[in-house]
Formats: sequence, structure tokens, C-alpha cells
Amino acid sequence: MRKIVYYVASSIDGFISGPNDDISGYVGTGNGVDKYLADLTNFDTVIMGRNTYEFGYKYGLQPGQPAYLHMKHYIFTDNLKLENLSTQVEVKNLDLTEIDKLKMHEGTDIYLCGGGQFAGWLLDNKKVDTLKLKLNPLILGQGIRLFGNSNSKYKLELFETSDYENGLQIMTYNIIYL
Repeated sequence: MRKIVYYVASSIDGFISGPNDDISGYVGTGNGVDKYLADLTNFDTVIMGRNTYEFGYKYGLQPGQPAYLHMKHYIFTDNLKLENLSTQVEVKNLDLTEIDKLKMHEGTDIYLCGGGQFAGWLLDNKKVDTLKLKLNPLILGQGIRLFGNSNSKYKLELFETSDYENGLQIMTYNIIYL
């Protein structure tokens, strides 16, 4: 079965962006960013919520098109309609059965892009297997939380950590569901 890997940038205080989707303080260059981009080539499938997909519009993503050209995209939402939908992009309802089907398909592990509410929903339903955290050396104080409004409590097992330029760390955890 494929794993869902939540590979995400975070501030020290657990925000994936600041107010108004501000990510300007995050490390944007260096060998840690190069590592992240290289790691993305190992995924053939990406899942995300509507807010994360639409966030890409700010950076030139055209509605209905893939954000990552080498990955099949599944956008999970109950309220997004797209015209000019690429064959690489599917919009799915928020349905755990759909998540389970994806995990059963052949292929690489699944990249969970972005997060917040969608990642929290997946965590609450014990669907996130691995947290790969790009920990940035900043405190935001407010913004979008790593797992949205989730109040779930689970232990994590650290199995890899690396330090990079500009104070960036990438830490990889297994999530332990009891």
C-alpha cells in the first residue's frame, strides 16, 4: 500500500504560511530547497485541497492544469468546478473511500501538498503516514496551522534529519496511530 507523505514547509511555531497566505519569510534558495525539489521527482501522485490548489494561481498556475508536470493531481474539495481540465488533474469529493483507493493503486508514495484543513482532516482520519517537515527558522505567530483545526494527538517517530543552508532543517517522521 502506498503511503501519504505530508512534505511541507513550516515555521518553528507550526504555521505553513502567515496571514494572507504570506510565505515570504520561508527559505527560498539553497541546498535544502534543492533537496526538496529533487525529492518531488520521486512522487507520481499529488493530493491537495482546494485552497492549496488555488494558492498556485498566485504563482502562474492556470486553473485546471497540473502544478507538477510529472504527477497525477487529485484535488479534494466539495466546491470547486474547473474548466479546461487537464487529463493529469481530477477533482474529487472529500471522501475517505477515494483516499483509500489512491493508496491501493500501483505507484510511488503520494505527496500531500500544502495542508492546513485538508491535512488536518486526513490526520483526524489516520491517513497521513509520514510527515516530512521543512522547518524554517522563523516564528510567524499566526497564519495557517500545519494541521488546520485538527486537535488530534499522536506520537511521531523521527527517522531522518538533515541540516541545510540558511538554517533550514528537513525532518522526517512516521506518525504512530494507536
